[in-house]
Amino acid sequence: MEAIKKKMQGMKLEKDNAVDRAETAENQARDANLRADKSEEEVRALQKKIQQIENDLDQVQEQLAQANNKLEEKDKALAAAEGEVAALNRRLQLLEDDMERSEERLKIASAKLEEASQLADESERMRKMLEHRNIADEERMDSLEDQLKEAKLMAEEADRKYDEVTQNSC
Repeated sequence: MEAIKKKMQGMKLEKDNAVDRAETAENQARDANLRADKSEEEVRALQKKIQQIENDLDQVQEQLAQANNKLEEKDKALAAAEGEVAALNRRLQLLEDDMERSEERLKIASAKLEEASQLADESERMRKMLEHRNIADEERMDSLEDQLKEAKLMAEEADRKYDEVTQNSC
């Protein structure tokens, strides 16, 4: 009987130990479940943040593409305006060169006219011819002056447009 009591006490001790181990395991399982739930919440929060950051990234990339497109358009407009200004400057230079040649021709014509005036006694016909030539040169000079005024106005307009484009692109 003594052996049965010892065996019963041993079994009771084993049972108590098993209950303690079971409670410890349950506590550990509960703690592990709480940690897992907390980790899952953190994962969901991080996934939400990632999704928001990806959305923000998409928006920023779209804005960047739009800004790049606008910049390209402004660059094209600037290049076009610069080309127009360069063309107008070339035209102005040609007109100025033409005016200088015309002025030189006018000086020559004036000199010839003066010479013809001194030689008027010798040749009335020569004087009339040079006067006619002088009138034609003056008309041409007036025409060139009008063209020069128009070219200057065009150059000023082009400069104004260039300034506007430059200010708009900044």
